[in-house]
Amino acid sequence: MKQFAGIGMGNFGFYAATRLYDRGHDVLAVERSESRIEEIKDGVSQAVVADATEIKALEALEMDRMDAVIISIGSVLANSILAALNLNDLGVKHIHAKVLSEAHGRILRKIGVHEILFPEKDIAVSLAERLHNPNMIDYLPFIEGYTIFQFTPPTAFIGKTLRELNMINRFGVQVLAIQKAGPVRYEMIPTGEYPLAPSDTMVILGPEGALDDLGDEAD
Repeated sequence: MKQFAGIGMGNFGFYAATRLYDRGHDVLAVERSESRIEEIKDGVSQAVVADATEIKALEALEMDRMDAVIISIGSVLANSILAALNLNDLGVKHIHAKVLSEAHGRILRKIGVHEILFPEKDIAVSLAERLHNPNMIDYLPFIEGYTIFQFTPPTAFIGKTLRELNMINRFGVQVLAIQKAGPVRYEMIPTGEYPLAPSDTMVILGPEGALDDLGDEAD
């Protein structure tokens, strides 16, 4: 069991905190609003009304003992930035923060936040990519310039083995897994001898530019 803390119990913070608690972890929820603490108190280990912009409040909650802290403070950027500074000063091992803009993210990176989360951007980009390429089922940003996505094999791929398709050399992508039909079942890191079936879904890692090449193959 790990120890996590969430600062800010809006929708993002609420779902992250309660999910971690459901997974069996010790979760501390921190929020300035008493009504939000009242809403979440039964869904986490401990829920506390506190101001994360006050370093003494965070120190009293022993934030330095947490395996990770998630910052998801609302629209006041100064509060998010100050909370991140306080956590960094307290020596928190891993800080993750939801941001509202690229500029917000750049600031937080410079002051020690380990992971920047921009859900509105990620969801919008995912939707645009799926609309652009109908064979794409899901799209997940990986590192800058690369993505992980689920892709329905075009007709030209069906019945061929991964070795025959030679996707690394042709498209610059790596097949990480095959999702098979029926109850959700995955063939992880399939070998080159795996033949694609019409009901298969490919889980692929590759550069963003490769998506258009795969889309052309599907046309």
